[in-house]
Amino acid sequence: MNNLVSLTIKDNIALVTLNRPEKRNALDMDMFVGIEQTIKTIKNNKQLRCVIVNANGVDFCSGLDIKSMMGSKSAIVKLLGKIWPGNPNLAQKVSYNWRKLNIPVIMAIHARCWGGGLQIALGADFRICSPDATLSVMEGKWGLIPDMAGNLALRELVNKDIALKLCMTAEVIDANKALNYGLITEISDDPLQRAFELAEQISQFSPDSIAANKAMYHNLWTASNWRWLMTESWYQLQIFLGKNQRIAVTKQISPEKNSNYIPRKNWQ
Repeated sequence: MNNLVSLTIKDNIALVTLNRPEKRNALDMDMFVGIEQTIKTIKNNKQLRCVIVNANGVDFCSGLDIKSMMGSKSAIVKLLGKIWPGNPNLAQKVSYNWRKLNIPVIMAIHARCWGGGLQIALGADFRICSPDATLSVMEGKWGLIPDMAGNLALRELVNKDIALKLCMTAEVIDANKALNYGLITEISDDPLQRAFELAEQISQFSPDSIAANKAMYHNLWTASNWRWLMTESWYQLQIFLGKNQRIAVTKQISPEKNSNYIPRKNWQ
């Protein structure tokens, strides 16, 4: 982590804050590295129940810091280089690795969420926007394609023609249109407060079932029927054999016992 990305933890909920307000949280190399390191730190903490990502300043994230990144060949190599083609590079990790966490990730978005900012937000499980939020797949404006792994979520969330239109036109859309497209989860006058409410609601339930649901939906959304059936049966068996499922039952039938969940297991 670095001073451009902060992490605070309270009641087992992690709050990640993008902190480059003077540049409208535009992404430079330090921010990419800071986000990746923050995700690694969160992944290693099995006590955590949820992650909320927000940003300081007037915008959530205005996109890539073009001047900073394009002016350095070494930065471009570090950002886009990879050994195995199917593995994520640094640019993709800041979106894709949110999907790989075993806990829900909520983006609290305000004002501009453009280009790389939207790619990061697409890595989350939920996106809550302020009424004044605007979103854009901005890469086409610079003669590029979106290449930060947000396409994985885009194909799941919106119709193919809508995804193509967003990528081909670099259209800036408001929160209402984004909600209509299915690009965001909901609109709130206070996205951060609403994100905490949702995080607290989710945290009332077994961390094993929450993690298994996330793994199943992200890994199998476009899978064959047989793989879905096989995986949900396998996951359910593991849940039945775990202590957290028994704790969940106790919480429902004997809430006065106030049993606490144990740290979650890892789900892939």
